[in-house]
Amino acid sequence: MIAVTMLHSVPLELVGFIPDMLSEDDPRSAREQLDANYKHGGGWQRFIGHTLIPEDGFTLCYPGDPPMHPIALIRLRRERIVIYPHAWVLILQDDNTFEVARMD
Repeated sequence: MIAVTMLHSVPLELVGFIPDMLSEDDPRSAREQLDANYKHGGGWQRFIGHTLIPEDGFTLCYPGDPPMHPIALIRLRRERIVIYPHAWVLILQDDNTFEVARMD
């Protein structure tokens, strides 16, 4: 299983099966791995409209919603997978581009 860094005092169970869907031995990107391994949930379905404040500890914002703070961080090579409450998952690239999907 890939290493997970919990960012708050919450149970590891809150990250669900996401760590099991990722492998350092798989050359595909995090997005491709999550899409392939989450087919029962519809695959990776990108959600448009979020903004990210990385200098504020990866705070994720969506218009009209309160800011969300991450609960866990996974590193897959050069990508960071950030997990938030309510099953939101963000894949952050080194150039600060990102995609967000809900994986519940």
